[in-house]
Amino acid sequence: MTTEKSAVVLGAYGFIGAACVKHFQKAGFHVTGVGRSQTAAMQAFPDILWHIRDIAKASTSQWREILEGADIIVNASGALQDSSKDNLEEIHVRTIKRLCDVLKETDKRFIQISAAGVSTNATTQFFRTKSEGDALVRQHLPHAIILRPALVVGPQAYGGTALLRAASAMPLIGFKVFPESQIQCISVDDLAKSVTWCALGHIREGTTADIAEETSQSFWQLTKTIRMWQGFPKWRVTLKTPDWVLTTTSKLADALGKFGWRSPLRSTAIETLKDGIVADTSTWKQAGGFTCQTLQETLAQLPSSTQERWFARLYLLLPITIACLALFWLASGIIGASQFKEAQTVLLNRGFSQTVSLLFVLGGSVTDIFLGTLILFRRHTRLACLGMTAVTLSYLGAGTLWASDLWLDPLGPYVKTIPAMILALFPILLLEER
Repeated sequence: MTTEKSAVVLGAYGFIGAACVKHFQKAGFHVTGVGRSQTAAMQAFPDILWHIRDIAKASTSQWREILEGADIIVNASGALQDSSKDNLEEIHVRTIKRLCDVLKETDKRFIQISAAGVSTNATTQFFRTKSEGDALVRQHLPHAIILRPALVVGPQAYGGTALLRAASAMPLIGFKVFPESQIQCISVDDLAKSVTWCALGHIREGTTADIAEETSQSFWQLTKTIRMWQGFPKWRVTLKTPDWVLTTTSKLADALGKFGWRSPLRSTAIETLKDGIVADTSTWKQAGGFTCQTLQETLAQLPSSTQERWFARLYLLLPITIACLALFWLASGIIGASQFKEAQTVLLNRGFSQTVSLLFVLGGSVTDIFLGTLILFRRHTRLACLGMTAVTLSYLGAGTLWASDLWLDPLGPYVKTIPAMILALFPILLLEER
């Protein structure tokens, strides 16, 4: 079926939003995207019209301008937890209020993508704020449709699904995480298809419904199923992960959120998995919805290639690499500063003046400490890695000119910096989030 209607998708380059855009295009909609990153927008869909806005900060007048020509509006934006980049109250509640103010006197169809399990007394702020946003939609836009998917699985590895892939690819030992928690899944294509059905009028207006596969499985069974799909052999050893390990890990991940890292190991994700993700699909069926694919059917349609296995294995190495680089450069700078006279003496013995040797040692220590600190901030990690590479090349170049004999030193002070330089290039390749 084709249509000339226009759709605006909020968060159109995201995991769910991008799938919605593709399904809308196939159905004949004219699609406009809204997102805050010009780079991500152009990488995802360079051929559609974009409004580059911070969705959480857009004013009512800006939304009125963005949505003026739209027949369908899909809210596929959201955030898992408060961080330096995200404010849940702003994204899930205040933004919805502004959208409702714009849409409540119109006949535009609004489709809200929420989450299965939302409640005003839920254990996480994510579910509580999502529930508040849903309540605003029901109050002000009675004809709107609210879809609440369970755990969304698709070809892209993002957030929780990236963590699931990495956990399933762990070598040697399988770690049982919340073995009693029950999880239901939904294919990202089924979710996007559901949104398209709503847009085309196949689903009763005013519907609020969970959508997911019909049966659930334990999180441990889900992990084993993903591992089998990836093509890895069964684990020979399995260990139950103590709750304190998960709690400690989530607290560390929360702390890293202040540095811009939106880790899927943050407390919201851990608490959600502990509580389980289950859905009641009866309302969806009664409203005219279709039966969603099972997890096995979803995975059967996704290729499990060498690239998939590479990503799963490398994903957990990224934070380890960042930590190693930070420690290496901080230690280098701190040791140089703490042994200032000894380091200066090395240069004085090679003919450098007192002033030049002082500047070299001081500058080197400050630079090392600066780069070791800078890499910890997500928005500056790429710059820090490039800086580490450039500084290492400068060290080697200067050393070759003025102390070439150190290339033959049995402790290998020059040779050992080369692997560290190559390691600094690794995070640059895996820093893309979408």
